[in-house]
Amino acid sequence: MEQISQFLPFILMFVVLYFFMILPQQKRAKKEKAFESSLKVGDKIITKSGFHGKIAEISETSVVIETMSGKLKIERSAISMEMSAALATKKA
Repeated sequence: MEQISQFLPFILMFVVLYFFMILPQQKRAKKEKAFESSLKVGDKIITKSGFHGKIAEISETSVVIETMSGKLKIERSAISMEMSAALATKKA
């Protein structure tokens, strides 16, 4: 019984860490993966670096976006889920 009470603070610390850090990060990763797979040609997006554009082509891991200065090929993971969603709700 005494051995369990010695490890109880570490166990509680891990449980708190799991519920406040690990679990929300896993949920966010699932949402981002769903967002990346739902992209389609014609969607208006904003990249994490701030480029605004419209999707012209889609491949397995990258997209080609049309911007005012031309076309750019970027990775799907470089598209900001939050800013693109805010852009979509503002335009709709």
